[in-house]
Amino acid sequence: MFALEGKIALVTGASQGIGESIARRLATQGALVVCAARNEEALQKVSSAIQAEGGKADYVCLDMSSAESIKAAVATVIERHGALHVLVNNAGITKDKLLIQMKEDEWDAVLDTNLKGAFLATQAVTKPMMKQRWGRIINIASVVGQMGNAGQANYVSAKAGLIGLTKSVARELASRNITANAITPGYIATAMTDKLSEDVKAGFVEQIPLGRLGTPDDIAHAVCFLASEEAGYMTGQVLSVNGGMLMP
Repeated sequence: MFALEGKIALVTGASQGIGESIARRLATQGALVVCAARNEEALQKVSSAIQAEGGKADYVCLDMSSAESIKAAVATVIERHGALHVLVNNAGITKDKLLIQMKEDEWDAVLDTNLKGAFLATQAVTKPMMKQRWGRIINIASVVGQMGNAGQANYVSAKAGLIGLTKSVARELASRNITANAITPGYIATAMTDKLSEDVKAGFVEQIPLGRLGTPDDIAHAVCFLASEEAGYMTGQVLSVNGGMLMP
């Protein structure tokens, strides 16, 4: 199940964490994965690791805050590989601060990368996907985009906006056999959470009925499903992967 042989997938923010796990898992399922991020050295390592495991991988440098960079990256993927079937909008940044202290440039930076960047990437892949009459657009949002979070007005707004964008894109592109869905991760164990104290992590776990933090692979498995033929009748949906922390 979830075989992705012959599919070309572009994963943004693939140099580490959740994005890296998504790229590795898609490659395991047979896709040729193009890893995208700003750090070329990190992208080379991820791409080489996928190839060493028997997968097919490439990489392209990409700045999600730059429209020209996004257009150039998508054009490069199609030029090198002849098609683009799956887009995973995973790249994101945080600039956390209480609302009263948040500066306008901190708001703009997060919205430009996390929401506008996803819009621009989606726009860039729309024509080739429409032409081939097949596509999967998968947006990595967040549980906080559904429930809010103190100190993250910019990040929460971007992730909530990503959910709305997903639903609009799903309605616009469904007639061309292109689906758009969002995944909302809960608290996921990454290098960032590893730096937190055990007390803080225990506080997170107390909020989760399954009693553990999620793993990047938990998100990657969900992406593989949404990228597959088996998910062909799902579009405009929000797939919550949060251990039961929020049950909408």
